[in-house]
Amino acid sequence: MSDLSAFPITQRWPAEHPERLQLYSLPTPNGVKVSILLEETGLPYEAHLVDFAKDDQKSPEFESLNPNGKIPAILDPNGPGGQPLALFESGAILLYLAEKTGQFLPSDPVARLQAIQWVMFQMGGVGPMFGQVGFFVKFAGKDFEDKRPRDRYVAEAKRLLGVMDAALAGKTWFLGDAYTIADISMLGWVNGLVNFYGAGELVGFDAFANVKAWLARGLARPAVQRGLHIPARP
Repeated sequence: MSDLSAFPITQRWPAEHPERLQLYSLPTPNGVKVSILLEETGLPYEAHLVDFAKDDQKSPEFESLNPNGKIPAILDPNGPGGQPLALFESGAILLYLAEKTGQFLPSDPVARLQAIQWVMFQMGGVGPMFGQVGFFVKFAGKDFEDKRPRDRYVAEAKRLLGVMDAALAGKTWFLGDAYTIADISMLGWVNGLVNFYGAGELVGFDAFANVKAWLARGLARPAVQRGLHIPARP
């Protein structure tokens, strides 16, 4: 049996199946990237809820795994060389799991780099900008008389959606017929922008027909539907 006792995070979230990959997360747009990919790969894992309402992400046990105090994070008992691996940052986790399983990341060098570039696009642009739009629309926007900060993020979100829409023209997925971590990295964010934050009308989502069709294809995947709700909220 795998021994994970050296990792303080297991004191707060004990592993029932220490031989499996341990996921510490919450079903947010960032968190579901990893749960969707795990569901898609079929890799055995155990999910642990990091409850923001309880400030779990700020606990010493969680920060021992991710000093940045953000979800998701993983602990793989069977990492490189058969040794346990602790890893944080959703983009890094996507790359690791894709390489570990040999799935959803092309083996062709050019296609592989193209998939990675879209993951970086999501990490640097889509996530931060869509998240700011969501903050203003769902949580705080109504409290600010000056709408310029909100409108700045809305304008950038529209620009990013335009980039995505052009890239998806005539394609099923970002890399054509191949569904990859490029798509997985963005599905939760686009779904969240429209269906959780309720910002679809504000950003003119219906005008981005290619993105809208791509999102529908992604949401139709059973693994995506499961991953969007893992770990289950209390």
